[in-house]
Amino acid sequence: MAKEPKAAKWLRPWLGADEFLYGYRRLVLWLGDCPPQELRAMPAVLERVEAVQVFRLASKSAPTRKLAATPTRFHVENMPDEAYLVVPEVTSERGNYVPLGFLQPEIVCSNKLKIVRGATLYHLGVLSAQLHMAWLKYVSGRLESRYQYSSSVTYNNFPWPRDPSERQVAAVEQAAQAVLDARAKFPDATLADLYDPLAMPPELRRAHAALDRAVDAAYGRKGFASDAGRVAFLFDLYRQYTTLLPPGKPKRTKRSGAV
Repeated sequence: MAKEPKAAKWLRPWLGADEFLYGYRRLVLWLGDCPPQELRAMPAVLERVEAVQVFRLASKSAPTRKLAATPTRFHVENMPDEAYLVVPEVTSERGNYVPLGFLQPEIVCSNKLKIVRGATLYHLGVLSAQLHMAWLKYVSGRLESRYQYSSSVTYNNFPWPRDPSERQVAAVEQAAQAVLDARAKFPDATLADLYDPLAMPPELRRAHAALDRAVDAAYGRKGFASDAGRVAFLFDLYRQYTTLLPPGKPKRTKRSGAV
C-alpha cells in the first residue's frame, strides 16, 4: 500500500480454511476487472502481473502455460455475485460441530473453503446440526486426524429432509439465526475459539441444541440416543432416496405346526 497507493481499490480479503476459522487477515489483488490504463498506472502491480506470467510460462503443465496469456486472471475463479455459504474443508476432530458461515461476494475464497451458492438460513441450519456432523464423521476422509469435508462424498450424498413443512423450515431458519446471534455476542473470538469444546460459550451451546431439535423435527424425529442412531437413520433415508425398486411387500412366514 505504501509502495502503490492506487492499488487499494483492487485489494480484496482472501480466506482459506485457516483464515476463516482463526481470523487471520490476508489480502489479494483482484485485477480481472481492472481497465488497462489503470493497470499501467501502477508500476508495482505490473511487476506482480509480469511475475505471474513468467511463473506460468515456466510451468511443465500445458494448461498453466496457456494461462500466461491472461496473467491478471486467477487460475480458478469461483466467485459468487451474492452472499454465499462456506464450509471449511479441514476442521478439528475435537469439535462437536463444523463452523459454517455466510460471506459477502467481495471476499475471495481459496479451494480450502467449500462454497454453497444460493444457500439460505435453512441450509446453514441443517448443515450445522448434529445429524450432519454424525454423517460427516462417518463418511468423510481425514487429514491426519482432522475431518476433511468433501463436496462429492460428504455433501452431495447427504440425505436432506424429505418435503419439510413451511413451519419446519421456518423453525430451522429461526434456530440457525439464533446460532449466528449467539456468535455475534463474542466479536473478538474466532470461530476456533467459539467451537473449542472446552471454551464454547453456554449461549452458543444452547443455540446449537435448539437447532438440533429443529432439524430433527424437520426429519420427523424427536431426537436420537447416539451418533450411531443418527448415521443408521441417514443411511436408511439415503437408501430410500436412491433405490429404483418399489417398496417390497413383507414376506409371510409359516408357523411351525400349522395345519
